[in-house]
Amino acid sequence: MKLTTRAVRRIAASAAAICAVMLVPALALAAPGPAAGLASRAVAQPCETPGLVIWLNTNGSGTAGSIIYHLEFTNLSGHRCTLNGFPFVRAVNLRDQRLGSRASFGGGTPGNVTLGRGKTATAVLQIVEVGNFTPSVCHPVTAAGLRVYPPNQTRPKVVPFPFGACSLAGPVYLTVRPVRK
Repeated sequence: MKLTTRAVRRIAASAAAICAVMLVPALALAAPGPAAGLASRAVAQPCETPGLVIWLNTNGSGTAGSIIYHLEFTNLSGHRCTLNGFPFVRAVNLRDQRLGSRASFGGGTPGNVTLGRGKTATAVLQIVEVGNFTPSVCHPVTAAGLRVYPPNQTRPKVVPFPFGACSLAGPVYLTVRPVRK
């Protein structure tokens, strides 16, 4: 079968049209439009542990049998980020081994906190004096610090801070509230 030039051109044009029709949806899905690009820049990413300095404001205020401190999260990542929820907090010894139970979550509903560069958010931390617990139930020791996981993160930072802690699981001597601005 001998094809004329006209037939070859028609087949080529049809093939090109079919390819174009097939590629248009793929290109539309692959490339974000201007609205998607603007929306993604407007929403800050979660604050990751390496971009945060976590420290304890040791100017605590005493209440009946406990002391209230402010656990501070300062954003040094170089870009805006968000924290939302409760940090996980646990006492540790000098070998970074866990002491007793992790902090319970207390009071307050978590909300989204956006931190600009160099800005700080706070979570209230209550430490109950271990003398309030029966020694056989608590087995009091001196903690070397706090292992703190920022909200929704899997990597912790250790905050050096010696305080009385229970080495046995059971007594809840640490309570943390959600991160706030």
